[in-house]
Amino acid sequence: MYADIKAIGERIERESEFVTTLLAEIDKVIVGQRYMIERLLIGLLADGHVLIEGVPGLAKTLAVRTLSRAIDTRFQRIQFTPDLLPADLIGTLVYSPDTGTFSTKKGPIFANLILADEINRAPAKVQSALLEAMQERQVTIGSETFKLERPFLVLATQNPIEQEGTYPLPEAQVDRFMLKLRVTYPSREEELDIMNRMAGGSEPVASPVVRPDSILKARQLVNEVYVDEKIKQYILDIVFATRSSDDRLGVSGLIAYGASPRASIYLSIAARAHAFLARRAYVTPEDIKSIAMDVLRHRVIITYEAEAEELSSEDVVQRILDKVEVP
Repeated sequence: MYADIKAIGERIERESEFVTTLLAEIDKVIVGQRYMIERLLIGLLADGHVLIEGVPGLAKTLAVRTLSRAIDTRFQRIQFTPDLLPADLIGTLVYSPDTGTFSTKKGPIFANLILADEINRAPAKVQSALLEAMQERQVTIGSETFKLERPFLVLATQNPIEQEGTYPLPEAQVDRFMLKLRVTYPSREEELDIMNRMAGGSEPVASPVVRPDSILKARQLVNEVYVDEKIKQYILDIVFATRSSDDRLGVSGLIAYGASPRASIYLSIAARAHAFLARRAYVTPEDIKSIAMDVLRHRVIITYEAEAEELSSEDVVQRILDKVEVP
């Protein structure tokens, strides 16, 4: 087994070289925000969609656009608005009077990287149109189903402070996102660098430095990263704690609905990708703890009692991470 892990580690060293190149190219445009960039890469490597939440002006859209430009693949930005229709997203059937037949006009969803900008500004029927594409990697128009080209990734942004004219995402759709990120303000030094770089007249632009086949090969290698049985049990301990009423965890009466089995799956896959970025062939408890908040914050639904105590789902998840024994 140790020989296998060593062999995987050597392959990771070789196959992960593109990550350094990709990060260097992104750094030409984005200042700081290392947490957001690394989580976007984890989503890309783990084949999981990412929901990014933060106040305006924190480079959420710019980071996604820069990542797409650094990867030589097709990118589509979709601005979600209240008058958006499902056909505007996935496409529709167009009738031709000359031939008396219908032809398929594909929508912008037929790309590799999709930026769903301000996703909570579109009504539920539009958000629901994304479900099949996100889960099945396919789109149905009329009676015909089309497979989406891989890699296919939805990177969505939403604004947490301006709620007028927005539509909360359905739980079924939120659960389709592997990670939910909370983006915060840059440091004073980083903001000075941003001001100098972006207020100079010409904004830097990333160049394509990575081919899509490098991403697909890396995904196969991520799936080979070793996860020990104790680590698997640790993942289950954390997820099952979100469904527990055990007073020893300090969350009794605070959780209305715990994380689903999809959380266990995503936590395992995302931890593998986290280990890959660290050039390791095996998952450690630190990988789990580093990524657990992003996997669980949108899957743990708190009670009114928790809200009355001014607790958030993040506070509850942090209590669980602090209490669950680390192997």
